[in-house]
Amino acid sequence: MRVLIADDHDLVREILAAYLMREPGFEIETAADFHGAAKKIKSEEKFDLVLLDYNMPGMNGVHGLTEAIALNGGRPVAVISGTAPRSVIQEVLTSGAIGFLPKNMSARSLVHAIRFMASGEKYAPIDFLANKDLTPENSLAALLTKRELEVLKGLTRGLSNKEIGRDVALQEVTVKLHLKTLCRKINARNRTHAAVIAMEAGLH
Repeated sequence: MRVLIADDHDLVREILAAYLMREPGFEIETAADFHGAAKKIKSEEKFDLVLLDYNMPGMNGVHGLTEAIALNGGRPVAVISGTAPRSVIQEVLTSGAIGFLPKNMSARSLVHAIRFMASGEKYAPIDFLANKDLTPENSLAALLTKRELEVLKGLTRGLSNKEIGRDVALQEVTVKLHLKTLCRKINARNRTHAAVIAMEAGLH
């Protein structure tokens, strides 16, 4: 199954690609923006599924979606996003997207959704369409302080320590301390491993 993941956050792409490549039968390509994604779709064998970040550079909302669908010969194209109002979700689905995937899905659920969409079936989490909070209660969240959770969620968004600090009003050195502590608590080897653990737990 050939899947193209297009997202402008390096860490997000790396985590998704790494997790999917651990599953049997997946061949993964990545792109950092819509231009790169379009180039790959044009120049390579058509993909069984294309995943496009709704907010990445060059995407331009549903315009990028419809262009990608045409370039991929009508094969499934889905949209992924960290945040999106219900109206946007409905718009991408009615514009031809095979599905909409929130980035706070657990990695295992994401794999199931990708297989489902690649087979031609539409997918969108019902509770996401209902505007419910998809952040699950889990043991990982119980291990960490509020600040550590904020830092971890920043990691899963592909942010640097400086960017995380700016978002949550912390000094960069304080972010580093929280990162060190949370890695110890969840037995993560480094920041990338911590983000993978968070993704697998559905904590974003």
